[in-house]
Amino acid sequence: MTEHSSPWAEPDTQVVVEPPRPAPAVQRPAAQPRAAAGYESGRVSGLGVPPIGPPPDVIVGGPDDDDDPIKRNKKIMKWLGGGAILVVVIGLVIVLASVMTNNATTPGGLFGDRPKGPSDTRPELARRCPPPSIPPERPNQGVPDVPAGPRTADEEAGISYKKYGDPWSPWDAAWVDRGELKVTYRVGQHFVTEPNYDGNGSDYHATILSGHVPAAVNDGLVLDLKCIGDQIAADVRVSFYPDSNQREDIEARDLELGGRPARLIKFRLHFSQPGLKARSELVSIALIDVGKVEAAILYVSIPDTHRQFDTVADEVTESVRPL
Repeated sequence: MTEHSSPWAEPDTQVVVEPPRPAPAVQRPAAQPRAAAGYESGRVSGLGVPPIGPPPDVIVGGPDDDDDPIKRNKKIMKWLGGGAILVVVIGLVIVLASVMTNNATTPGGLFGDRPKGPSDTRPELARRCPPPSIPPERPNQGVPDVPAGPRTADEEAGISYKKYGDPWSPWDAAWVDRGELKVTYRVGQHFVTEPNYDGNGSDYHATILSGHVPAAVNDGLVLDLKCIGDQIAADVRVSFYPDSNQREDIEARDLELGGRPARLIKFRLHFSQPGLKARSELVSIALIDVGKVEAAILYVSIPDTHRQFDTVADEVTESVRPL
């Protein structure tokens, strides 16, 4: 049988068919994900291994929470709540530590240098005797005529009163800032009842003295005369007499002096002091509301060695007139 050859075959050329060469082995990363079932992985070129994960321009994750106002508000509230709790916890820790170390109230401690409130600048008597909530009703009877005869005038106190002759003489000294109320007596009369009674040049006196004391604040003109009278009487007792004295009350009443509201307190003080003959003294204190923030004071003292002058206490008080 004659062998037929292909018309495109070259008769003189030997055709050699080589078996296909296997593809070169490619090193894959150990964590390379496997292809999903039903799909075959494509051929890998020799240009390199693609990076693991999505390319940079691929967005991973769900929708942006900032676009959801409810979720955004919940986040804000969580942050605020957490911050508030943290502040409270820190504050409690600081306070607890301060208390345990006794630094909360000691000078220089955590709260030891707290700024103080403004100090009370009211006069002492105004602090002790604030004005009454309901002002007392006092009828205005007018100012009676000034009695005839010599007068002592105290311009600062705002009153005048009867002036006596011998043995009384003008007060030539000043008792300044006496006692806790700091009352100053500059005007009046006196005479010496016991000179140099202590051997150190101290004299004992009978006195008729006037002064004034701040009893209100700013434009407050309503005075609690009862409280003021009690405070002045206690202040006189401490300022002018021996510590171991006993008080015998005689009278305490409201009245009008020269048409002005007043308070009269009269008592006898009993005492004993080495070198002093007097054993008691009559004391009369009149507080007069002269329409100022200061209350006028008339202070009379008569030692029991000169009882013949006890009537002066009533006479000079009744002679008071406002200036």
